[in-house]
Amino acid sequence: MKITFALDTNTISYLLWGEGGVGMRFRSEIMTKNNAYAIPHIVLYEVKRWLNDKPSKKVLGFTEVFDAFYEAVKKTAHMCPNTWLEAAEIYIKLKQRGLLIKDADILIAAYCIVNGYTLVTRNRRDFERIEGLSFVDWFA
Repeated sequence: MKITFALDTNTISYLLWGEGGVGMRFRSEIMTKNNAYAIPHIVLYEVKRWLNDKPSKKVLGFTEVFDAFYEAVKKTAHMCPNTWLEAAEIYIKLKQRGLLIKDADILIAAYCIVNGYTLVTRNRRDFERIEGLSFVDWFA
């Protein structure tokens, strides 16, 4: 079965820095097994914000790599109204349990749930709180 992995901000950071064995796992899961990947728009925002806020030669190189990487995305779903409605539901459920997380992470989770994507993240602590979210930790 083909899987679409949605990459969290920390996953892209590790890919750019070449740390944590994420590059090898990415090549294995995406290129070898012919799975697809997506970059949620909120992640695009977070990565570009970080890259644009760190003007150095090293980061400039990462900006070029990321831009090429983003252009190669084979499947990117838009954050349709259902994503926003799902995010509101996630927020209420987390708030009722006293387990709120950052809005950006709620939006990333909603994006994955609505589109049926598996999130690749190192942030297990926050994302394991969300019912119905499929995620993997390529860092473990």
